[in-house]
Amino acid sequence: MFNNLRETINAYKLRDPAARSSFEILFLYQGVHAIIYHRFAHFLYKHNLRLAARMVSQWSRHFTGIEIHPGATIGRRLVIDHGMGTVIGETAEIGDDCLLYQGVTLGGTGKDKGKRHPTLGNNVMVGSGAKVLGPFTVGDNARIAANAVVLQEVPADSTAVGIPARIVRKSGERVNYAAEVDQIHVADPVALELAALRERLENLENAGK
Repeated sequence: MFNNLRETINAYKLRDPAARSSFEILFLYQGVHAIIYHRFAHFLYKHNLRLAARMVSQWSRHFTGIEIHPGATIGRRLVIDHGMGTVIGETAEIGDDCLLYQGVTLGGTGKDKGKRHPTLGNNVMVGSGAKVLGPFTVGDNARIAANAVVLQEVPADSTAVGIPARIVRKSGERVNYAAEVDQIHVADPVALELAALRERLENLENAGK
C-alpha cells in the first residue's frame, strides 16, 4: 500500500508543474485522497462488505468532490488533476499511469447489463469534462480531448475529439477528416436548425404566391 502511495505521489510530481513537495501532494491534493479512500473501499467491496464500502466512497465524494464507485478497478499511479466533479462507475477499469482531469465521467449509457462502464488501457489521458460512456475499451496511450463524448472504442495510440467523438489521429498520423475538426469554432446546432426551418418556410411561402 505504501509503495503504491509513493508511486502515486511521484506521478503527481511528474505530471503537475504546480506540485512543490510530497508533503503538499499528500495532504492537499484531493485526487490523492480519493485514491486512498478508494483503495480501502475497494478492499471492503471485494470482501462483500458492500454497505461499508459505499459508506467510505460516499464520504470520499463529500470530502474530495470525486465520486469513485468501490467496485471500480484502478491501476497504479493514477493522477486525477484537480478532479472536482469526476465520476467513475462501478464496472470501470483503469490501467496504469492514466491521467484524468476535472469533470471526467467514466459512466454507462443505461442500456447495458453487467459490464456497463469503460475500460481504459495504460497511459490514457482524458481531458476536462470528457464523457466516456459504455462498456468498451480505450486503448493504451490514447488521448481524449476536453468535453468529448466517447460512445465507442478508441484504438491504442489514437486521439478522439468532438461530440460524438471521432478519431482524428492514429499512431501520430492524421486521419482523413482530421482537418475538419475544430473544437473552438463550433456551429450552434440549434441556430443551424432554425435557419433550415426559416429557409423551408420561405420556400413554402414563395411556392404559394
